[in-house]
Amino acid sequence: MSTLTTSAHARRTLVGRTTVGFLLPSRRSLRLVERSLMVYRHKWFIVVSGFFEPLFYLFSLGVGLGSLVGTVSLADGQVVDYANFVAPALLAASAMNGGVYETTFNFFAKLKWDKTYETVLSTPLGPADVAGGELIWAVVRGGAYSSAFLVLMIPLGLVTSWWALLVPPVAVLTVAAFGAVGLSCTSFMRGWVDFEWVQLVLLPLFLFSTTFSPLSTYPTVLQWVVRLTPLYQSVTVVRGLCTGSPTWTMLLNLAYLVVMGAIGFRIAARRIARLLLR
Repeated sequence: MSTLTTSAHARRTLVGRTTVGFLLPSRRSLRLVERSLMVYRHKWFIVVSGFFEPLFYLFSLGVGLGSLVGTVSLADGQVVDYANFVAPALLAASAMNGGVYETTFNFFAKLKWDKTYETVLSTPLGPADVAGGELIWAVVRGGAYSSAFLVLMIPLGLVTSWWALLVPPVAVLTVAAFGAVGLSCTSFMRGWVDFEWVQLVLLPLFLFSTTFSPLSTYPTVLQWVVRLTPLYQSVTVVRGLCTGSPTWTMLLNLAYLVVMGAIGFRIAARRIARLLLR
């Protein structure tokens, strides 16, 4: 009876850590970040490879196709080269991919295949620390992709405003929002076949979030659908900052990402607690 009571108390304690982790991940989460840094120290080429996909899109579509398209009119009437139109969207998409892939494929492998977190829970770390640590690592990796992409855009003349200095924080928020949702979705996955759903969601987001064409080119009904998608929020803000046309409505776009990330993290923390403590 005493053993059962102790076990129940331990479970309540760990679940309690999950609630705290929703408000603010504890410092223990940084231990998982340190672990990831040590692991990827010998697999640096995997981290670097994630930078090249948006770069290839930029040169093939932004620069190559851009020479045929010419210029594009933004919502405020500003006319920019097609490469200047596409590049900020690819940066936002890079942040999305960095957050999602790290918290889906890699997280699932450690959760279901390697059983990494069974060992982690034998330490003072709890389920909320697991969620927080993995999300922070996703932010570090995705933020590095976005920052490197922004640095590349500058000598190519794809940044025309000092407002672009605010792009890295927006990219980090994008990574965190999508990463939190990625964690929560992965906690429901039963096998590798479920990852087909990840691609099924990411590909339409990438193609139809005004990444390659202005919102005005879509049918009216589809425009409202696009406005409600998460990647569109980030694309709108990043593009506005890079082209020097920020508006107050961008605060609503940012609020969308904050709420999305908060809800995603709360679900993820509770689901991870159930999976690891059952």
